[in-house]
Amino acid sequence: MERGSPESFADQGTLGIEEEFFVVDSRGRPVSGSDELVYEGDPPGILDGRLDHELFKTVIETQTPKSADLDEARENVLAVREALVDYAAEYDFGIAAAGLHPTARWRELEHAQKDRYRAQLDRIQYPQHRNTTAGMHVHVGVDDPDKAVWVANQLRWYVPVMLALSANSPYWNGYDTGLESARAKVFEALPNTGMPTAFDDYDAFQRFEDRMVSSGSINDRGELWYDVRPHSGHGTVEVRAPDAQADPSVVLAFVEYTEALVTDLSERYEDGADPGQPLRRELLDENKWRALRYGHGADFLARSGDDDTVDFGTVVDRECDRLGISGIRDVYDGESGATRQRRIHADEGVDALCRDLVL
Repeated sequence: MERGSPESFADQGTLGIEEEFFVVDSRGRPVSGSDELVYEGDPPGILDGRLDHELFKTVIETQTPKSADLDEARENVLAVREALVDYAAEYDFGIAAAGLHPTARWRELEHAQKDRYRAQLDRIQYPQHRNTTAGMHVHVGVDDPDKAVWVANQLRWYVPVMLALSANSPYWNGYDTGLESARAKVFEALPNTGMPTAFDDYDAFQRFEDRMVSSGSINDRGELWYDVRPHSGHGTVEVRAPDAQADPSVVLAFVEYTEALVTDLSERYEDGADPGQPLRRELLDENKWRALRYGHGADFLARSGDDDTVDFGTVVDRECDRLGISGIRDVYDGESGATRQRRIHADEGVDALCRDLVL
């Protein structure tokens, strides 16, 4: 059983991006099986060892090589996407991206046959059987395990901001859910998901991780699917909140934001910053609910104050100003993924929407 190690935390500031995509047919509809791509084909070099099914065969995950900085991460994200689209085309498949595919009906799609996924289906049952979600995960290297836990604790406050910006999944199982990110809610039905609690230090996190594995609650450390976590295998802090995106510029805005947050928090940790009042999980959960329900139209409970809320645009402005970034402002100023999906669906129909999600 895979377990992590504090020795994994060796490099500061490296970047890695995992993206989950839907394998689709010529109409942009999810295919039932895509074994050719994963098990039978010969993927190009940048995808070699970095391409796999998720739970459903229609959902495929890519990983970038480890990147030293934002410029290299940008090159790798674009190169992986280009290679995946070209490779899929060899088998007459397309690649689409959203937090949930609007026409994916889980009862009609095949699950992957890997032992890991069969074990999850057996243990979790219905919530996992219907889990047609696709997300994006950003890893930032941290060179000290206690620092990684401290940074992950603090990052929980920013998870709703990322989710609201990324909201790109209004439709699930062919139905308009009324949510901006239904993916977040569908995924939260699984165990060990959502907003995590805080840990005192790495030893506390390691004890928790070890207990979950040794008790049979999870089969390996990778099944701790929280919105943000210290990744004790890669030596990173991993943010898992955003919906998948067709537009690479949105992905890169999240990479920029996550890297800036981890850098800022790492420096504060090294300077001995007071972490402030403990963040109640109930308040974090409320902000996450506001994010997945309202997306770009959310307002959030302020970090301090009994009744205060803060407008989402104000949050974005503050974050860009204090961190010296601009990508998330461009995302906020643009049409959200969920709004775009509903607009195209209403104006042009579901076929046009499916085409629009294809890379």
